[in-house]
Amino acid sequence: MGRAPKRCRTLPPSLPELVGYLAAFLTTASFLPQALMIWRTRRTDGISVGMYAIFSTGVFLWLAYGLLARAWPVVAANAVTLALDLWILGMKLHFDGRRARVTAHVATPAAAATALKP
Repeated sequence: MGRAPKRCRTLPPSLPELVGYLAAFLTTASFLPQALMIWRTRRTDGISVGMYAIFSTGVFLWLAYGLLARAWPVVAANAVTLALDLWILGMKLHFDGRRARVTAHVATPAAAATALKP
């Protein structure tokens, strides 16, 4: 007669893991208010393309690290963060590009008055 197989018990998450999950959730969720504000107002005046491009690259590298290390909380958090970050960057480029096209065709009153002078 053999012994009964051991049951695998899942251990409760440790304090460092809980802190890590909370940090991942909060840093990822912090992009939601910015993304929603941009979507509602269609304004991206305070957004730096350079900052978001550098940040996107860093988040992508964290995502790659998480995949290579098989650190799934790192992968999940950075995948969502990268998606939100690229969405914000895309809206910045889209709305600023549209604004530049519109303002290029609209003459300011001073420019119009100067153009009419003989």
